[in-house]
Amino acid sequence: MTHELKTIIQQYQKRQEQGQSAVLATVVALDGSSYRRPGVRMLIFGNGDMVGAVSGGCVEKEVLRQASSVFSSNVSKIMVYDGRYRLGCEGVLYILLEAFRPDEILLTQFWETIDTRESFFIESFYKKEHSESRDYHSVFNLNDTSFYINNETPKKVTNEVTRFKQEMHPSFQLIIIGGEHDAVQLCKYASLTGWEVTVVVNPREEKTENDFPGIKTLLSVEPDAFKPKLDEQTAVLVMTHSFSKDLQFLIALKEEKGAYIGLLGPQKRREKLFDELLERYPDISEYYLEQIHGPAGIDIGAETPQEIAVSVLSEILAVVNKKEPALLKDKVGKIHV
Repeated sequence: MTHELKTIIQQYQKRQEQGQSAVLATVVALDGSSYRRPGVRMLIFGNGDMVGAVSGGCVEKEVLRQASSVFSSNVSKIMVYDGRYRLGCEGVLYILLEAFRPDEILLTQFWETIDTRESFFIESFYKKEHSESRDYHSVFNLNDTSFYINNETPKKVTNEVTRFKQEMHPSFQLIIIGGEHDAVQLCKYASLTGWEVTVVVNPREEKTENDFPGIKTLLSVEPDAFKPKLDEQTAVLVMTHSFSKDLQFLIALKEEKGAYIGLLGPQKRREKLFDELLERYPDISEYYLEQIHGPAGIDIGAETPQEIAVSVLSEILAVVNKKEPALLKDKVGKIHV
C-alpha cells in the first residue's frame, strides 16, 4: 500500500500549487469481506477528482458524496458502507473522511523516509459508527516523530475512540540486470504493479531512462562496480543474455539476501552457471544457490516478452507471499486470509 500512498502525496503536492483543498478517505475497519482491506486510501479534491480507490470501483461515488460535508465544515466523519445489500463482497466498510493538509515538514520527512527505505506507521482515531467529530484524525509516525495530516493538533483522544494502527513497509523494489527488450517489458509491468524498478545496464549500451517505461533508477555499471544492497522488499532478476555477464553479476550478489533472485534462461544454463560459481567459490553459501530461481517464472505457457514478464512477476509474488501457485477456483475457503 505504500506505493499507493506515494501516488496520493505526489498528486496532492501537484494540486497544492493550484490551491485545491483535499479530503483523505481511509478504510479503517471492515466487517465481513471486501475487495480491499483496511488501510487502503484515496484522496478527493474539491473539484471532484479522485486519486486512488478504496474498492473495486463501486464505493467511490458514495465516498465522493459523503466527502462534501468535510469540505464545507472541516469536520471529520466516519461513513459506513454496507456492501451486503449493494455488492457481492458481503462486507461493511468503515471509512474515515478527514481534511488533508500536511505541512511541509511532514512532506519532507515522508519522502526522506521513502528514500531511505524505512518502515513507518499511520494511526487513525475514530468511532466505529456513522458519526462526525473534530477529534477523528490520522497521524503519520515518521522517524519517531508524529505528524498530524491536517496540520492541526486534535483536541483529545478518549477511551471511547478506536485506534487503527498500520505499519507501512518500504515499497517493493525490483532490480533488473539487463537492458534488452524483455527487460523493458518487465520494467513496464513491474512499475504498473507499483514496484520501484532499478535497471542495471552495460555502460557501452548507451541506454537512458527513456528506454524503460516506469523506471525509477538506471545504473550503467560493469559487474565489478555493482554494489547491491538487498533487503526483504527487494527482488533481483539477472537477464543480461550473456553467460559471462550473468556469472559476474551472480558473483556480485553472492553475499546478499533479498526477497527473490531470479535467473533467466533454461535449466541447463543455470546448472552450468552454478558449476562455474562452485569452481570459483567452493565455499559459496548453499543458501544463496537455493534462493536462486532459475529458470525464473511460473509455467503459464508464456512465450512473448510481455507474457514472460507476467510469469516472472507472478513467481516473485508467490515467493514473497509464501504461496504455492494454484487456480483460485480450486481453493477451498476464503481467497484472502
